[in-house]
Amino acid sequence: MNLKRSTVSAGLAGAALAAAIALAPSTSTVSPVPVLFADSLNCNLSQYKAAQGLTAAIEQEMLVVSWSGQNGADLRARYAIDSGQPVVRDLAVKKAGGQWTTLGKNLLPEYHVVSGVRRMADDQANPLKAAGIQLTEEVITKNRWYAFWDAPLVMPGSQEMQDEAAWRRSRQVGDGGGRGQAPNADALIPNRTLGTPRTPSEIRRADAAFHSTSCAVKTDGASLIVTFPGLSMGIFAGDLQFTVYKGTNLLRMDAAAKTSEPWVAYKYDAGLKGFSTDLTPRVTWRDTGGHPQQHQFGGVVNATLARVKAQNRLIMAEADGGALAAFPPPHTFFFTREKDTNLGYVWYRKDAEGRFGIGVGFPEREEEAQYVQNFALYNAPPGTVQKMGVYFYVSPDAAGPAREAVMAFTHGDAFKPLPGYKTFVNHFHLDFTGRQRASGSLDTPFQDLAAMRSLGLNVIGLSDFHFELHGSDPGPLRLSEQKDYFEATRRASDKDFLVVPWEEPSAYFGGHYNILWPKDVYWTKVRQAGQPFVEEVAGYGKVYHTGNAEDVQKMMDAEGAYWYHAHPRTKSTTGYPDLIWEKPYMKNDRYLGVAFKPGMGQDNSDVRMCDWRCFDAIDTMNNMYAGLGVKPKYVIADIDTYRKGPEDDLYANFPVNYLKIDKTPGPDDDYTPILKSLRDGNFFATTGEILIRNYSVGGTGNQRTITADVDWTFPLSFVEVVWSDGKKVDRQVISATDSAPFSTKHFTIPFDATGKAWVRFAVWDSAGNGAFVQPVWVSPKAAQTTSSGK
Repeated sequence: MNLKRSTVSAGLAGAALAAAIALAPSTSTVSPVPVLFADSLNCNLSQYKAAQGLTAAIEQEMLVVSWSGQNGADLRARYAIDSGQPVVRDLAVKKAGGQWTTLGKNLLPEYHVVSGVRRMADDQANPLKAAGIQLTEEVITKNRWYAFWDAPLVMPGSQEMQDEAAWRRSRQVGDGGGRGQAPNADALIPNRTLGTPRTPSEIRRADAAFHSTSCAVKTDGASLIVTFPGLSMGIFAGDLQFTVYKGTNLLRMDAAAKTSEPWVAYKYDAGLKGFSTDLTPRVTWRDTGGHPQQHQFGGVVNATLARVKAQNRLIMAEADGGALAAFPPPHTFFFTREKDTNLGYVWYRKDAEGRFGIGVGFPEREEEAQYVQNFALYNAPPGTVQKMGVYFYVSPDAAGPAREAVMAFTHGDAFKPLPGYKTFVNHFHLDFTGRQRASGSLDTPFQDLAAMRSLGLNVIGLSDFHFELHGSDPGPLRLSEQKDYFEATRRASDKDFLVVPWEEPSAYFGGHYNILWPKDVYWTKVRQAGQPFVEEVAGYGKVYHTGNAEDVQKMMDAEGAYWYHAHPRTKSTTGYPDLIWEKPYMKNDRYLGVAFKPGMGQDNSDVRMCDWRCFDAIDTMNNMYAGLGVKPKYVIADIDTYRKGPEDDLYANFPVNYLKIDKTPGPDDDYTPILKSLRDGNFFATTGEILIRNYSVGGTGNQRTITADVDWTFPLSFVEVVWSDGKKVDRQVISATDSAPFSTKHFTIPFDATGKAWVRFAVWDSAGNGAFVQPVWVSPKAAQTTSSGK
């Protein structure tokens, strides 16, 4: 059905004139006030299917979208086009049995994008060169998109680079990262990327312009998508989209745009402008200390976006009878950084007296001087549709209850307790032992652990001896530090909260890896000439000395330890695990698999997190190792960041493992239940919004059934069953867009195991969040593992 109004009556034209609004300024200047006229609306509804609680209709040159929300609320957004500009003519909500409250009129979408050029990082090149791999154009092309130590907007000689140089001078840190070097300013700043030096001409900035002449409406399960073509934004072009979801008060806005330019790395700001203080007189948020804050637009007009460091990434325009929250997607909005400091991801801007805008976005630089070259931005491979998203939550309640309703989508930015499971995540470089020693006590509570405990974490794996202490010492210094490490983590543990003293030794196997012990083990990464593999040392007991991969493997076999690769296929694990697939220590049950650390190579066109770096790596290994009598390789949620505090934005950057164990081991217990759960695949990994319980692959022979109980908050996108015959990976993708929010479902999926080697299951939602279980063998020729988390 293609509905069109070809003329605007005098009365409607008068109404359009009366509703004419001021275009807000760009991020740098204040614009004059133009008058906008309503265009004739041509809207294609051929893909729209009317449904109770989710409707679209053309009324008086407006597209009226109505949907049922939470707790009996009704919501309405009316769209129009003014001189090619899509306009939200009004946005309104009412409680069950109540009156409509309008939160905004004549709201204009706005987008701003800044882009630079992606380069391959030096820390990616180093492990390849060490393995004898020549850095050909093909090799660079394969790895370039997954750079971590890249900052496309930071120029040589810029203030950011001067700040880094000053930081390094103050600590006498040179190109090699060592200490005690002469502070030669010319050699202080390391070369972090390959290729020619950056130039300012690489940076391109653009504001969105709209040349829409039509719209289209599409029903997708329990969601409805309104598309306005004609968006252009510098090197990007595409559509503006609004999506609403039956059963929620959510409205998502996206610039769905692509570029044909090569090697584009970018960031964006997005929001709505045109809010009136007559309707919403203030914006509110909580600062990083949790204190309520507000701004009532009583000051001067803002020349730029006023970025707010808001707790939980959330800002609200508050009315007397409702509130409108703006927030980014909780995880996919973030590319990985070394630190989780809150840089300010929401904004407001006063555009004129009584007019303002709100939205989300990323600043252009890191704040801490030592990390200014670690700001990689998003990838935009040519031809991919980048979804630059922002969420709005339309509430009939005041800001307090509205905030709680938004926070429910992330369980209050915490990992929800699940009976029969304990939450676990590993790989924190906190310099824990060194700081404890410097404090004068091994009992000093640190803010890092307090912040992580508040997320609902039960088990935290630390990784001292990474850059600090004496990790490569052959004995006396390292052993003394290990003893304090073991004791300090023991004292930091508590009931249902275990801190374990593990390590990222990254010695001999290839790439960076984490080693997990069932108990405290003294060892060194150095085995000097004539030194025994294992010896008794006074004050420490048994001590291992390792000098090669065989030694490390033998030590792990003796002590029941396991290991997995950190940040696969990027950073100092670039090329790994691929380069050592045939090594015997890979075809061994002591090797668990790879880390799930999304955001390195963040691409907003992807529908799955870490698809190539993580899932392709284990899928390939499980194809190779099927039938060898070893257990499958897994993807384990992992963090790999540095010092933290309660003011940091942790939840957004923390995937987590839910281990199928009954209780958290105490500080004097061994950690065998944790390791057994990991080795047996009795766990699932998640971003937090989706929980998978009681997963199993049942049945015998070729007729199998995959079952799982799944809980979620955001409306789902799809579930998938992924399998392989040992050569080719295939999948069954099952749309779940008809799912209601905040629901539970028992999935039962028949699975023909004929010729299959392994199978795994994953769930992805409409915000890009995900959860997945671990692969299991289904072939009788492979080692049998018939359930995970059962």
